[in-house]
Formats: sequence, structure tokens, C-alpha cells
Amino acid sequence: MVRDSSIPIAADDLPVPAWKRTRQPATPRVQLSRDVIVDTALKLLDADGLDGVSMRRVADVLGTGPASLYAHVANKDELLDLLLDRVSAEIEVPDPDPAHWQDQLRSVGRQSYDVFRRHRDIAVISLASIPTSQNALRIADRMLAIMLAGGVPPQVAAWALDRLSLYIAADSYEGSLYHNRRVASGLSESEFMAKHVSDVRDFFEHLPADKFPHLATHVADMMTGDGDTRFDFGLDMLIRSLATYSSSDVPAPGA
Repeated sequence: MVRDSSIPIAADDLPVPAWKRTRQPATPRVQLSRDVIVDTALKLLDADGLDGVSMRRVADVLGTGPASLYAHVANKDELLDLLLDRVSAEIEVPDPDPAHWQDQLRSVGRQSYDVFRRHRDIAVISLASIPTSQNALRIADRMLAIMLAGGVPPQVAAWALDRLSLYIAADSYEGSLYHNRRVASGLSESEFMAKHVSDVRDFFEHLPADKFPHLATHVADMMTGDGDTRFDFGLDMLIRSLATYSSSDVPAPGA
């Protein structure tokens, strides 16, 4: 095929003479911003968990040095807070409906659990931490509004917000620990869980019945239900208990 001589030849298309020194044009760097940094950190989180997130690794992926990140993010702690806020943005909380407040809480709780589980061990950042970011505050405020709309006394609702958040984060984080063990084992998820359940069952079945009669008798009951089923049970248990406080004849905690 004959080349059209009217089309200019790009310099990059020409061979480099062996007797001349030259430098290839550098690949343009990504324009840094807080959003770009958080986007990159989120990809590292989803791939490797929080252990894979550092200012240096984010900088390496972006083709720059860690120092350049500090113009946008103060330190790793702030980066983790921004990560949690980004993930929390995926959680939707409906407007309060007094007639369906329990179902609304269940929906938000399950949705939060699913979102945290999609992002490895992100839930651990929320433990021992007061919500201060935009999305964390949004979720907390609207969950509180749902409970108040359902007739839950303010003091009870405030404490329940703390307990529900802790339950969701702790269960989600435990799931990430099992994930890490599974990866380390080299087994598939189904193989790992089958072996884990078998090992636990074998341990309880060999407990001395004279010392632990109830555990020994109810091994089958203890071994039923996967992680999702048990989470839903625990969430339902908390919400059903919370509903008893919406009755005026039940005293609030500390009363």
C-alpha cells in the first residue's frame, strides 16, 4: 500500500539513529486531585484490602511521588476517612415512614452490610470512630430519624444507632477476616467454607458431653445457617428488641 505523501510523518514513527542520543516523550501524568487519589485508593482497597493501601502505593499507581499527594490529602488517616466516605455514599437511606420503620431499618442495615462486604475490610475504619464525614453523618441522621418516626424514645434511638452501627461494621469486618484466611489457604470459597464448617462441627461433636451437655446436644442447631442468614437474624433480633421500647410502658435504659 502506497503511503499518502501529503500526510505528515509523526516524529514518534521514525526510527532512532544508533549514533544519536534521544529521549522518548514522557507519558503525561494524571492531573492530581482529591477525587483521583481516592479513586485510585479504592481500586487498591478492592484488590488487596487495607494492607494494600498506602500513600506510596497510590502515588506509584498515579506515576508520581508520595509528596505530591499531600497537597490534596493530609495523611493516610485522612485518606482512609475519605475512602470510608466514598464507600458510604453507596448506602441509600429512605425518608422515614412511621408505618414501616422496622423494615426500613432492616433494609438500611442489610444494604450497609452488603456495601461493606463489597469493599474488603473497609468496615474496620468505622470501628472506634465517631462519624464526621458527610455521608457517615447523612446515614446516621436519617437512621435516627427513622427510629424517632417509629416512636422510639430519643435516648433509646441514640444508643440503638450506636449499637446497630457497631453490629453491622463488626460482622462485615469478620467476613473480611474469613476472606483473608480463605485466600491464604488457596482454596475456593466453597471448599474453604466446607472445610471450616466440617472442622468446627468435628470439634463440638467431640466435646465431653458430661462437661458441656447443652453444646454437645445442640451441635446440629449451632451449625445451621450461613453468614448472610446469621447476619439477617442478628439484625432482626436487634430491631425486634428495639421495637419494644416504642411502647410507652417500657422504661428507657437508665430510667
